[in-house]
Amino acid sequence: MPVRTEEVIKLLCSISEEKKMKAAVKRSGRGALVTGTVAFVGGLVGGPPGIAVGGALGGLLGSWMTSGQFKPVPQILMELPPAEQQKLFHEVTAIVRHLDWTDVVQLTALVMGSEALQKQLLAMLANYVTKELRAEVRYED
Repeated sequence: MPVRTEEVIKLLCSISEEKKMKAAVKRSGRGALVTGTVAFVGGLVGGPPGIAVGGALGGLLGSWMTSGQFKPVPQILMELPPAEQQKLFHEVTAIVRHLDWTDVVQLTALVMGSEALQKQLLAMLANYVTKELRAEVRYED
């Protein structure tokens, strides 16, 4: 019985969920823009002291705007378009091709029983999220 793309995505979801893997699209540019804009307006209104106050307030506002935007990787994987899920499917099958498995249950048991395989798959997934989705990866403790 061939393994379907959805089943491999669920396997990646299980591994990333176990490691509490989260990712966020980097939006530091937007935070920097807000900081600069508020500092500029502060300078127009209050001169040099206005720049200092505007920079501080803009920094706080920019930081607040870009924080808390991490989503669990399993949620991100389930929301990927089918073509992207297919890409991940091919990357996973390249890693596990040397294993002897016939269905997703057996594959999942083999992967969950091997720390080395989990690390390989997590590294591949982190690389995908970082490079393809341009996101920052974080592991919650």
